[in-house]
Amino acid sequence: MKKSYDLLITSVFVLFLAGVAVASLILPDRSFSALENRNLRPVPELTERRFTSGRYMTEAEEYVSDQIVLRDTWVALKALGERLTGKQENNGIYFAANDTLIRRIDEPDPALLAENIETINAFVSETDAPVLFGLIPSAADIWRERLPAGAPSADEAYWIKEIAGRMTAPAIDLHDSLQRHSAEDIYYRTDHHWTSLGAFYGANAIFEAAGMEALNPKDYPPQTVSEGFLGTNYSSACAWWTEPDTIETYVSEDDKEVTSNFTGREEPGRLYAPERLGTKNQYAYFLGGNQPLCVIRSQTQGPKLLVLRDSYSDCLAPFLSERFGEVHLFDLRYNRLSPADYIREQEIDLVLILYSFETFTGEQIIVRNASS
Repeated sequence: MKKSYDLLITSVFVLFLAGVAVASLILPDRSFSALENRNLRPVPELTERRFTSGRYMTEAEEYVSDQIVLRDTWVALKALGERLTGKQENNGIYFAANDTLIRRIDEPDPALLAENIETINAFVSETDAPVLFGLIPSAADIWRERLPAGAPSADEAYWIKEIAGRMTAPAIDLHDSLQRHSAEDIYYRTDHHWTSLGAFYGANAIFEAAGMEALNPKDYPPQTVSEGFLGTNYSSACAWWTEPDTIETYVSEDDKEVTSNFTGREEPGRLYAPERLGTKNQYAYFLGGNQPLCVIRSQTQGPKLLVLRDSYSDCLAPFLSERFGEVHLFDLRYNRLSPADYIREQEIDLVLILYSFETFTGEQIIVRNASS
């Protein structure tokens, strides 16, 4: 009797696997996973060179994994299993308190960090404009009390001071500014970015360092534009049980002229792109998303600011435009121009080098040299 039962279970399991395999072959491939917020592997190209190098087999394994039928269901079940078995994280995302998903931040690589510091210091010596430098701490540091007990994460407060001491440009203390407001919603619970509220406090720290008047919170009541934002940490952890975030704005775009540059050519832009609220990447509501260069001109009779930046500056830019007449957002990851040349051509008054701690310590910063 037991042998017949074991045979039945085995047969059902084999038939199930065969059904999954057949369905995966018959159904059309998907190009994108909304749950994971990433592109899925297409059919790899088979060539002799790719086969002998082993690259084809690697891509073939990725293709099978990505295109298996009901993939999103299996991924979601894996995430739930990690949660139910007491695991603290999934795919580098901590299951933190207050229904918060926090990305794990590793200790910096000393060699990469030294290279980035040297690169920025070389740029500072090359430019004629005054320069300010700032690093934005992550939620893993400011909201450290929300992390699971014993969860490892970099000591960002220590490293930010250490890096500031090795910079030739004056440093802005964004860590202290955000720490004072750690009880507020200054980061998204499902995304790695700071919220507009966090960016507001960051902007005032920048204004203080630049000798400018801070913004009064009473003059900037928040307006909710989305109550269904599920960000990058949600996608990485596949934590489908997490409640969505709210996206808010504080600054009107009525008196702002925005010039975007997504494709290498200037085009009219907007401070906010409401059409992006209907997509998975709702954070792209700010300025329309990543781009090599974006310029915001306002009616403010203030100086010209150039920001060397990452995506944290997308929701910061509206606040900066309240004090600066022009804000030039220059993303070195996509822009092939020399920032030193651009500063001279545009007669920039102040340069702000502003990166998240994660970006500055985890990615190589490349600055194109000025033309002779």
